[in-house]
Amino acid sequence: MGVPLFRPELDSATRARLHRDLEAAQADARDRPDDPDALIWVGRRYGYLGHYRLAVLTFTEGVRRFPNDARMLRHRGHRYITLRRFDDAVADFNAAAALMAGLPDQVEPDGAPNARNIPIGSLQSNVWYHLALAHYLKGDWDAAAGAARRGITVSSNPDRLVSQTHWLYMALRRAGRPDEATAALAPIRDDFDIIENGSYYTLVRQYRTGIPHAVVDSTLHRLENPSDLSLAYGVANWLLYSGDTVRATQAFERILNSSQWASFGYIAAEADLARLRRSR
Repeated sequence: MGVPLFRPELDSATRARLHRDLEAAQADARDRPDDPDALIWVGRRYGYLGHYRLAVLTFTEGVRRFPNDARMLRHRGHRYITLRRFDDAVADFNAAAALMAGLPDQVEPDGAPNARNIPIGSLQSNVWYHLALAHYLKGDWDAAAGAARRGITVSSNPDRLVSQTHWLYMALRRAGRPDEATAALAPIRDDFDIIENGSYYTLVRQYRTGIPHAVVDSTLHRLENPSDLSLAYGVANWLLYSGDTVRATQAFERILNSSQWASFGYIAAEADLARLRRSR
């Protein structure tokens, strides 16, 4: 959009805690130079502090030192998305997919554990999820849908199924394939036990019947965290593919007035708004 993006502000206590975590990770990496896990945590800790370019440099070092470890490419690709380097992200996730082909999946530990301390992500599900997102952000709807379908095949819990289905549905709607999009919602049940992805779960259930105007308005007035942005983007996108381009544009602009520019909902709104402005 041509607007500078500045590192997110953190309160002093959070910043101090994250710096301690980074210093501990750096010390661990020095003590265990041959352990890829140690280096991965340095890169992840840089990202939590908003040092996204340093995170990319760390994972780039990891790709050089551990060329057969798909996790380095998976995490670098994530931060390429943050930095709006979508082509680089697609390349990394495709390379990660090639490296992990035929291998057993592995659970990815959380940097910020959820309320139940149960990790919901795995290497394979995260690679396909982020590849679908990267294609989506580029406006390559068919490729996004294909990656999301691959992600669904390795989704081992309701949270992962809901998040993959959300992007699959939206990609299919944007591709002009509404019947396939509706069919994609069939596996979603109303009794799922969702740990993290409550916003995505709300959206995929509402897609079945359409999102009420009251929900649209209330959602777009609550933009305080990444979960709010995910919900708001789903609502804004629903307006767009339902033909209400004016309200969709206003919704995208409202999302971009928030401070959560590293969230996927913000980045997706930004990409859509840029496309809309170019098409005028």
